[in-house]
Amino acid sequence: MASDKVMQISDSEFDSKVLQGDLPCLVDFWAPWCGPCKAIGPVIDELAQEYDGKLSIVKMNVDDNPATPGKYGIRAIPTLILFKDGEKVDQITGAVGKAQLTELIGKAV
Repeated sequence: MASDKVMQISDSEFDSKVLQGDLPCLVDFWAPWCGPCKAIGPVIDELAQEYDGKLSIVKMNVDDNPATPGKYGIRAIPTLILFKDGEKVDQITGAVGKAQLTELIGKAV
């Protein structure tokens, strides 16, 4: 079950929701057909609950929104990119564990 804390965004919303947001933001670039993307979905939802108020987490379907993934050189999914103050802090690719994602988030929160 998807968390109500994780918002789906489009290319047109990327700047306002991610780059100009008040909180650091973790963007999950994914696609519905991607098995590893589905595998980390529950972890993403857990993190959204745990970091509520400290971190914004959004998902972007790369099939429906090709411009932003292209801009950031996304070649494989899932790729998660962490942004803070409108700048890319770090990124991680693949179905990684919660500990790795927590470590990534720690760079901005």
